[in-house]
Amino acid sequence: MALTPNQEQTNYKTFVHIEQVMRLLAAMQLELGRRMFTHDRSKLAAPELQMFEEVTKNLEGLTYGSAEYMAQLEAMKQTALPHHYAHNRHHPEHFPMGVSGMNLIDVLEMVCDWQAACMRHADGDIHKSLEINRDRFGLSDQLVDIIENTLPLLADPYEGLETQADL
Repeated sequence: MALTPNQEQTNYKTFVHIEQVMRLLAAMQLELGRRMFTHDRSKLAAPELQMFEEVTKNLEGLTYGSAEYMAQLEAMKQTALPHHYAHNRHHPEHFPMGVSGMNLIDVLEMVCDWQAACMRHADGDIHKSLEINRDRFGLSDQLVDIIENTLPLLADPYEGLETQADL
């Protein structure tokens, strides 16, 4: 069935819109790719390397949000943690207004960071972590719902494959 001239014009405008959305999503994809390769790189050199070398072993056995965990975090604030926050915008502490200063890519990287941190601990639970962070960072109910709705998408597509850590 042939399209009418009006339908052809409508389709043309629709395709222009689709292309614009594709280009904007591609821009977001490029930013996500940049974040993939730059996430927490500041930890690999001074002054952060020394702090994380010392503290990582202390944090491994602690439950996120526990008094002991928070005490370690407080001790880190006296060393290189401010440097880390200043150089990594996926942390609410990077912004004077906390999470309210973040963009969607920052929030997505933050949530991925939280999930990965949970995976480092035997008792890690992203849902418990999210509840702790709701209070810690003053997250709105709406943002918590959006994050909860996103968590199923964070399944590791490479799970079961050998990684650098396995070598």
